[in-house]
Amino acid sequence: MGEVSTIGLDLAKSVFQVHGVDRHGAVVVRRSLRRAQVLDWFAKLPPCLVGIEACATAHYWARELRRLGHDVRLIPPAYAKAYVRRNKNDPADAAAICEAVGRPSMRFVTIKSERQQAAAGLHKVREMLVKQRTMLTNQIRGLMAAPGLDPGVGIVAATGTRHFGELVARLAIPDDQRVPAPLRQALLGMAEVLRAVTKKIACIEQEIVAAGRDDATYRHLITAPGYGPILSSAMAAMVVDPAVFRGAGDFSASLGLVPRQEGTGGRIKLGRISKRGNGYLRRLLVNGAMAVLSSRRARQDPWLAKLLASKPRMLVAVALANKMARIGWALMMRQEDFRARPAAA
Repeated sequence: MGEVSTIGLDLAKSVFQVHGVDRHGAVVVRRSLRRAQVLDWFAKLPPCLVGIEACATAHYWARELRRLGHDVRLIPPAYAKAYVRRNKNDPADAAAICEAVGRPSMRFVTIKSERQQAAAGLHKVREMLVKQRTMLTNQIRGLMAAPGLDPGVGIVAATGTRHFGELVARLAIPDDQRVPAPLRQALLGMAEVLRAVTKKIACIEQEIVAAGRDDATYRHLITAPGYGPILSSAMAAMVVDPAVFRGAGDFSASLGLVPRQEGTGGRIKLGRISKRGNGYLRRLLVNGAMAVLSSRRARQDPWLAKLLASKPRMLVAVALANKMARIGWALMMRQEDFRARPAAA
């Protein structure tokens, strides 16, 4: 047996699986390690190529193994899955990672720094709280609109956050008999939780804005149309190295903002957008595009005005989000502020 040259490391909560091969592809080591043994075991190895599936803890282990001199690469789980031969277990996963990391055409995930990972985690917390706020709002609306309430038609308010306050105000009226007393108390408790979640979201957004002011990429992105503080911060935190993309088109495609391609025999059919990649960034880009379409800029831009005259509004928003993604990639690569194109004479 030769010296270990490539290792596939399958991460877990407590027991990690190692699969190592030499430069000829022969298996040299196949063993499990406890969490406390990982760094000590890798410190005794000569520098080698280490493959890890990208996950929540993968960036930490990648940084630690790099400090020990190893060449660490993170693989998207979907790409490593194709190399699992039969039964799926920890040894098989480690062997698949070991084989996938050596492929010349394999694509890898850029390793985040501690600061970037913390910023991305802040957005994950915000995303979860926003989902909880939506769930609470819909649940209160549904229960108050139930047809079983006296007088049998329920209490309905118009859509939108502004009109939702009318429902909460009616719950606070003790003399209103349209909502039974036990249900009223439960709904008031849900409304209290909703207020706490909304307040926490506002605090987190303030932290995101405060942290973004110290980031040069954030300051460049926020100058572009449709880029607000949340989108600019998320883009700076989650797009670690824009240089891994060959161009702006590849970057927008990685976010799922381009049509899905299907076909054979030289015939390619373009369908709806692929919706691949980071769904959080894609959603923020579409929201930013909708904000641009609601502003005066949409009427002043000939390209947008022409699309709005012949296409559905949501389709135009997705097209604009694609353009915004490409603009964002260019600003991150050049590290400069957005410059608007001069108006035609």
